[in-house]
Amino acid sequence: MSATLGNRLLKSLGAASALSIAVGAGLSGAQAAELKVMFQGDPYEITIITDVAKRFEAANPGTTVQLINTPHDAYNEKIGAAVSAGSLPDILQLDAPFLANYVWSGFLQPVGNLLDKALVDDMTASNVAQGTYPIDKALYAIGLTDSTVALYGSRKQLEELKIRIPTSVEDAWTRDEFEAALKTLSTAPGVKWPLDLFRSYGSKTEWITYAYEPILVSMGCDVIDRTSWKATGTLDGKACVDAATEMQNWVKQGWVVPQSAGQNQFYAEGRPAALAWGGHWFYAEANAKMGDDVVVMPLPKFGEKGVSPNGTWIWSVAKTASDPAAAGKFLSFMLQDPAYRDAYKAHAGFPGLKSFAAASPLYADKGAMAVAFEQAGKTAVARPPHPAYPTITLAFQNAMTNIFDGADPQAELSKAAKKIDDDILDNDGYQPFGKAE
Repeated sequence: MSATLGNRLLKSLGAASALSIAVGAGLSGAQAAELKVMFQGDPYEITIITDVAKRFEAANPGTTVQLINTPHDAYNEKIGAAVSAGSLPDILQLDAPFLANYVWSGFLQPVGNLLDKALVDDMTASNVAQGTYPIDKALYAIGLTDSTVALYGSRKQLEELKIRIPTSVEDAWTRDEFEAALKTLSTAPGVKWPLDLFRSYGSKTEWITYAYEPILVSMGCDVIDRTSWKATGTLDGKACVDAATEMQNWVKQGWVVPQSAGQNQFYAEGRPAALAWGGHWFYAEANAKMGDDVVVMPLPKFGEKGVSPNGTWIWSVAKTASDPAAAGKFLSFMLQDPAYRDAYKAHAGFPGLKSFAAASPLYADKGAMAVAFEQAGKTAVARPPHPAYPTITLAFQNAMTNIFDGADPQAELSKAAKKIDDDILDNDGYQPFGKAE
């Protein structure tokens, strides 16, 4: 998952895209041994992908790999432009919750038969879920990594305040325990804010849906009903309103780090924030400052079950790929490349393959992040796999930002639910997800 994903409405490109694909499919495009790969990433990822491409070319004489490194925040617009121009690359990296939109739009083809079978068999259940399209249940994307969110604290601080430290998913704090911990921490010496929800990531960011939707699901609701694909009655139902009201109360009581305070309040000098509701990537930052005092805990269980997020940037093959077999061969080569894996392991990459997990001491049994990996296997729930997801996430982001700023939760969630349902209605139900009304 990317914490700063821009909110791009791919569906707005739909009509032009479909036409372009139809036209582009008959063109020669890249030659069979010339692969175009579109991706985004941090500097270390750009370096290692470049190196892998060179090794692939050396191992496959005559084949060339053209890398198209694309700015993160403009990624979806670049894909839309490529579709419109009939120049969609052979291989595309994409953010997992947008997969349904890409498949529904006709951009991608299944990859299960293009990849090495051993690689597909090696995927974790969460990785399979993030790459699967619910209509045909086919696998359309794969990644070496996945993601999760955990709760971080100071072992010393929690022990001094006699706050129980959960050690497994089954042992997670209940809703009452979590709120009691926040209340105790709010009066502890040196604590300015008991909880950092990373509002500093912004008010128009995928982080809001990624990190906060699990609270709704744990409390028995969701941003949309995943059977009827209607938001009204679910997102604005009592359970979701209660969840949003509870989060708003944390802010009203001054327990949450404000957006203006920055992203390092958990480990800044004096540790003004006691707990951090952070992505798996946050561990490396905190550990570098706090050492072994950082304790990683599962997300609280607000209702009958604990729920955690998943999903990250994964790899797919375009429907218009000039040589799908070669594209699958490149992805299989890259995802099994030892140096590629070492680079992600060095940056605390969250395992999406079982073999990668076994080789990652951080996530192995008794590793510092072992409980986070356990959590992904037991409680991960993918964001709604529906082509309207760009609208769903944007509506939820706007609602939660307004609720955090003091707006009425019921009114905001009802407004968001209507916006989602209107979009689905405007698109005739995004058939075959729903029927036109």
